[in-house]
Amino acid sequence: QVQLVESGGGLVQAGGSLILSCAASGRAWRSYAMVWFRLDPGEEREFVAAINWSGGNPSYADSVKGRFTISRDNAKNTVYLQMNSLKPEDTAIYYCAARPFEGSRNYRTYEYWGQGTQVTVSS
Repeated sequence: QVQLVESGGGLVQAGGSLILSCAASGRAWRSYAMVWFRLDPGEEREFVAAINWSGGNPSYADSVKGRFTISRDNAKNTVYLQMNSLKPEDTAIYYCAARPFEGSRNYRTYEYWGQGTQVTVSS
């Protein structure tokens, strides 16, 4: 069992930055890949970034590549999403999720989810 709690969302102007955190608990967490998805009302859940269980092999959606960075600190049981050069189209609820070992861009394959944190980017 893995529990996930996101934080760090908020309102920011276009061009600004935010850091999202996802605090994890559960004995098996360190063997899990972590991912960030986002959901805009009326849209399908969109893959943002993933990182595998050891902190390697980060992958990004084309829409955020070069602007967002995913990282994890297993000693702190936390995954981060550094978001720079934010755009109004980045506005969404951001969720972290976990699955064993390697990440996937398919949200249906994730068993554990946080409650989400709202990010709003004003133009």
